[in-house]
Amino acid sequence: MELIIWMALAAAYFWAKRNDQHQRIALLGAALSRYDIEKLMESLTDGYLRALGEDDAERQAQVWSYLEVQEQTLSEQFSAFAAEFATQDAAATQVSTLPVALPFAARWWPAAGFDVRAAFAIHARGIAAVIQNRAGLSPKRRAFTLSAELFLMQHTCHWYCRSKAVASARLLARHNTPYAQVLQSVSATTRADYEALLRGQGR
Repeated sequence: MELIIWMALAAAYFWAKRNDQHQRIALLGAALSRYDIEKLMESLTDGYLRALGEDDAERQAQVWSYLEVQEQTLSEQFSAFAAEFATQDAAATQVSTLPVALPFAARWWPAAGFDVRAAFAIHARGIAAVIQNRAGLSPKRRAFTLSAELFLMQHTCHWYCRSKAVASARLLARHNTPYAQVLQSVSATTRADYEALLRGQGR
């Protein structure tokens, strides 16, 4: 009898977890489907590698110039996406920071989490600032920092849909970069704002 009860509880847990994740994936997917953010991100990542691999200075400058158009487009699209997603109901945009993934935990315990709408706003500002190059970075350093900003944004998307553990694993698998390294590679402003949000100070 006890085994049946435990099996029933396990089945209920996995059903609730799956339902919660599907709701989040559907919500975020619907919002992102109106933009080319992921495609632009992949194009920029490949473009940076191409530019850095160019030995000819003139050719390299041409590649950097071409990428600037894509960077601006991505920044505008992500800012529009963040503004649109900010209109979503708060009950659907909470992200749990608990070490264990519990279905709907962020809804009934919002103090142990953060609002992904605020995170997306931080990413939008960070991406725009690096693209505008307010810090006067070299093209190579600017590309490195912007890549980190984009990887952190992607990590947030996966964290919202699944969990931090899954997001970090995907980041490592896709870009061969640990989450901690990405967080240290974004701009100082993005890092400070993001860490404050995770501590519950940026709500």
